[in-house]
Amino acid sequence: MTLTLYNTLTRRQEPFQTVEPGKVKMYYCGVTVYDYCHLGHARACIVWDVVRRYLQFSGYEVRYIQNFTDIDDKILNRARQERSSMEAVADRFIKAYFEDMARLGIKEADEYPRATHTMNGIQRLIHDLENKGYAYPSAGDVYYAVRQFSDYGKLSGRKLDDLQAGASDRVNIEDPEYQKKKDPFDFALWKAAKPGEPAWESPWGAGRPGWHIECSAMVRDRLGDTIDIHAGGADLIFPHHENEIAQSEAVTGKPLATYWLHNGMVKVDGEKMSKSLGNFTTIRDLLDRGVEPMAVRLFVLQAQYRKPIDFTDEAIAAATNGWHTLKEGLLFGDEYGEKLGWEVNNAASKTEISPEYVNRFREAVDDDFNFPGGLAIIFELAKELRREGNIIVHEGKTATPAAELRQQWETLVTLAGVLGLEAKPEAEKPANNGLSDAEIENLIAQRQAARKAKNFAEGDRIRNELQAQGITLIDSKDGTRWHRG
Repeated sequence: MTLTLYNTLTRRQEPFQTVEPGKVKMYYCGVTVYDYCHLGHARACIVWDVVRRYLQFSGYEVRYIQNFTDIDDKILNRARQERSSMEAVADRFIKAYFEDMARLGIKEADEYPRATHTMNGIQRLIHDLENKGYAYPSAGDVYYAVRQFSDYGKLSGRKLDDLQAGASDRVNIEDPEYQKKKDPFDFALWKAAKPGEPAWESPWGAGRPGWHIECSAMVRDRLGDTIDIHAGGADLIFPHHENEIAQSEAVTGKPLATYWLHNGMVKVDGEKMSKSLGNFTTIRDLLDRGVEPMAVRLFVLQAQYRKPIDFTDEAIAAATNGWHTLKEGLLFGDEYGEKLGWEVNNAASKTEISPEYVNRFREAVDDDFNFPGGLAIIFELAKELRREGNIIVHEGKTATPAAELRQQWETLVTLAGVLGLEAKPEAEKPANNGLSDAEIENLIAQRQAARKAKNFAEGDRIRNELQAQGITLIDSKDGTRWHRG
């Protein structure tokens, strides 16, 4: 089995080969921290979290970097509205980001560089571009000379001549920024300070960086000249990722990334999510409404990661039902392990997981991170364990060997964990208002005596009393069994 990935750069699926054997350098373009994270952020963060988990499961040592854009016009506008500061706004929403992602079970990245903490690296990269003839200063700004980079457009497939034809009616020659540029497609690497805005000293005067240069500098500082995977949403392909390539490769002469991976967008009821349409949903709003975090993960992973997905009430309800099925399987060991003679919490007694299911899971997911295919294997295991649980409840035992069930359960827990799908037993409740096992057995005996005396009303009363306290009775030819919950 060989992992193959669809590479946006080459527009084809390719075998995965790392720059360094056994090691993966991965960078994900993170969020601009001016507001709470929304469903689009949830999808991206879940997808790249699972990609990282799967690479680790496949034996790779992964160094995963995710940035925060903490200086931006949107952040500054929010700070003005709140009569606050850019730093205070960014800090508040970075804190909120970690809260939201923890609820979704997102593992933290190895490092979260911030643009404002990478100013030296940003200025060094701009200086290198200037020395190589790819950048020029203009009235306190610094611009990237796009036509100097012959490969511009190779990621997005866009050609400058076509872009120029399409933009001719939209260019405002009176715009002061336009007048500073040598070419309308040149973009800002450094912006001169405006009154009242945060600024940093630089060789070109006080100012702040452009958006695109920030990621190029953070990749270079944290991971080096060439990384294995550069990930982000499909909306970043142009111009952001295209400009990153132009900036980085003009300086190093090396590929910025071997593989460019992009997740699809999220729609809400068939429409693009936006505040103006009133369909903008934040992660915390969704979860605070009672939607289960693992159902959100399942909703995201049931779709091919590169395709758009449509968030609807029906879709999240279906994902919730699916999660409940999966959860039953994941909790099988906690529910029935003791009855089957397992030592569930004894690490030394762990069973080797099933090579058959692991191989099928990997064969599916190795095909361009086909998580829906991997989920099919997981659900197969979960449904089988749920069926076995029902047999144990209704018949008191199962013909399937306990060791075989243990292997199925541990395989399910392991493979679901690769996708970040984890279930925890609910906190134990008091023993049904104090009813001990002996008291329950005594009530069952009283019911049996009442039924034998044909006092069926008393028998029903006792059954209803037990039911009200969470005790289910199962009558069979071998007698009456019971279970809690």
